[in-house]
Amino acid sequence: MAGADAEVIYEAPPPPRIPEKQPPPELTLTPDHQKLFDEVLAHFANEAFLIPGTEDGALREEEKFWLSYECILRYLRATKWTGASAAIKRIEETLVWRREYGLYDLITAEHVEPEALTGKQFTFGYDVDGRPACYMRPSRQNTDESPRQLHLLVWILERHIELMGPGVETLALMVDFADRTKSPSLAQSRATLNILQNHYPERLGRALIAHLPFFINAFFKMVMPFVDPVSRAKMRFNPAPVKEGLFVPEQLVSEWGGDCRFEYEHERYWPALVRMCTERKEQMKTAWREQGAKVGLREWDVKCAAEKAENVAGNLPVVASSEDSVEEKAPERLAVIEEVQEKEVMDGAQKAIEVIA
Repeated sequence: MAGADAEVIYEAPPPPRIPEKQPPPELTLTPDHQKLFDEVLAHFANEAFLIPGTEDGALREEEKFWLSYECILRYLRATKWTGASAAIKRIEETLVWRREYGLYDLITAEHVEPEALTGKQFTFGYDVDGRPACYMRPSRQNTDESPRQLHLLVWILERHIELMGPGVETLALMVDFADRTKSPSLAQSRATLNILQNHYPERLGRALIAHLPFFINAFFKMVMPFVDPVSRAKMRFNPAPVKEGLFVPEQLVSEWGGDCRFEYEHERYWPALVRMCTERKEQMKTAWREQGAKVGLREWDVKCAAEKAENVAGNLPVVASSEDSVEEKAPERLAVIEEVQEKEVMDGAQKAIEVIA
């Protein structure tokens, strides 16, 4: 844990990079899975495709960029590989939702900033699998329940996605119920569940929940029967992240037992985060355009190309390879990115409920 004389950190660190990392095995498909993928890709790559029920239904650049190789796989996994039509339906529903909900116009940094003033949600550091850590502190709620609270959740999720390195598709959720907090309304909880379950499948890698109060514990007992066993296994209550090998101290805030004495000072944190994510996304979009700017390109290739360009510019730190043990890392090194296991989104729903609390 960070000592009192440790330097205070006010900004989120950039994603770690491992040189010469190999693509995760999940990107290699069986013949049956490849056939389903090809069907889904052909559907959306067809120039005649239009998003159902929308004006100007042709895919825009931002939507093609989102509809990557890995994105299609996430929806195929979310539908249990039951058929191309099921994944196509889910993807089309999300395309419609992203437009109607305002991901490309309404939900901006300026729009959600009033919700972020107290640091009730922030990103900092990466777990041992390279997942960006999403911290939620319900006790720092600063506004009344409103749609904009959910807008902040969506905005934060999108920023975590931008901070995922090559081979990383999930985040680590860190919910701390220390201090007094209140439970969200049923309507807000359902809206959160709908967004995460339907439009961010396979995005939660692990969920760590600390200082669980009695009434929240009762809430979890109510909803856990509705959560699938795989998702349930990703939840840990009152964990010791460093001792359990989930984080290295240099990537974990002191409140959770790490060495980082992080303080949320909005005027310093927010502009830096917005700038880092904006620059990173533009680097990825530049690489994506250079690779053809089309549906179905691999996030792995795009992110690797973007990181290579950034490294040439001298802006990105090189970190330990996945073969190095945690004990062998120097304190200044960033967390190691290891193989990422694709995950279900169901438990993300529950955790996000706490975000609004």
